[in-house]
Amino acid sequence: MIDKNTLMEALKKARETAKKRGFTQSWDLSISLKEMDMKKPESKISEDFALPNGPGKDFKVAVISDTMTTKATGVADSVITKDQLPAIGQNKKGLKKIAADTDFFLSEISLMPLVGKQMGSVLAPRGKMPKPIPPNADVKTIIDRTRKSVRIKLKDSPVVNLIIGNEKMEDVKVVENIESVLEFLERKLPKGKDNLKNVSIKLTMGKPEKLRVQ
Repeated sequence: MIDKNTLMEALKKARETAKKRGFTQSWDLSISLKEMDMKKPESKISEDFALPNGPGKDFKVAVISDTMTTKATGVADSVITKDQLPAIGQNKKGLKKIAADTDFFLSEISLMPLVGKQMGSVLAPRGKMPKPIPPNADVKTIIDRTRKSVRIKLKDSPVVNLIIGNEKMEDVKVVENIESVLEFLERKLPKGKDNLKNVSIKLTMGKPEKLRVQ
């Protein structure tokens, strides 16, 4: 596909061409695809994928809970209880703020229909409908895994864009993240590796380094 040394060299060049900024820049990954018919359902992907080394960004996770409130409190960034759902659903302005301030939502399976009714009109269009938490699941493990996740989305255009790390991370860890995403896409795409065209990597305010997939 793309060997590790080539990816390491691309990161090095991208660092050299990017000016220092007064904030921590993210590594932005763009993967272009080929021979894709975006009208076909099998060509579309929307999945949360846990990066082996995390995205280098503090994603906020909210848990919608009935029986898991105690386990989620202090672990999740926020907890929404079953009793709070009706009031939240009636306050669309407040719900939009919750959606904007939260990267990922998790919910007990038993609450999913109620969540859909009270929050679905705001969360669904934003691609933020909760992922279900199975009964007796290890809530902390699920939250920790979610914090390491990025959303891989392929809808209308044959391009995947996502944050893959930040400039303070070791290059080898960023490369491992890139490789894991490429391997994921190879498994998920209709033609696997043959659908992968090229990869570009850049810092937030830098110039992209483009690599062709072999």
